[in-house]
Amino acid sequence: MSEALSHLFASPVLRLELEDPALVDALLGDCRQIALDDRAGNRWAEAHGYPGYTSYASLDDLPRRSVAISKLVKRIDRAVAGFGKTLEFDLGGRKLVLDAIWINVLEPGGFHTGHIHPNSVISGTFYVAVPDGASAIRFEDPRLSMMMAHPPRKPRAASKPFVSFSPMPGTLLLWESFLRHEVPLNQADSERISISFNYAWR
Repeated sequence: MSEALSHLFASPVLRLELEDPALVDALLGDCRQIALDDRAGNRWAEAHGYPGYTSYASLDDLPRRSVAISKLVKRIDRAVAGFGKTLEFDLGGRKLVLDAIWINVLEPGGFHTGHIHPNSVISGTFYVAVPDGASAIRFEDPRLSMMMAHPPRKPRAASKPFVSFSPMPGTLLLWESFLRHEVPLNQADSERISISFNYAWR
């Protein structure tokens, strides 16, 4: 009897470490200053119960506001292009283009419930400040809602229903935008600061 085992429908997540402390420090200063200055973003966060600050609904020009963010975007562009090749995308003459980028300042006790990024191809987060006790990011197996009568699996990363990544300042994570993810409770004594983004196929 012959046997062949196929592993189907993998969902890769790419982790890169940006070894540039000066850029991370500049990003930290710019993120904090933008969070102070962005009244519309703070009003949106308060109105929607966001535990901290996000520029998601208020600013669409961060690379023009911050030299450091502009430099970061150039590095992310290269990483996303490489990730697209790894995923073997056939772009048909079009490109993966930055569609949105925003700052997240998550206060102690804050969290971000599970979600996906619709209408995007690749999403990701760059971590600027990750204090001790700050929450990781947790990804969900996209098949989970269909496993109605499924027994639990033995604890191995490739077969867990949830997999967490604990980032450091300078960590860049990329994933396909359909992959559901969440940020559990921030148990640190200070803010967790990150920059998230979406790339579209255009």
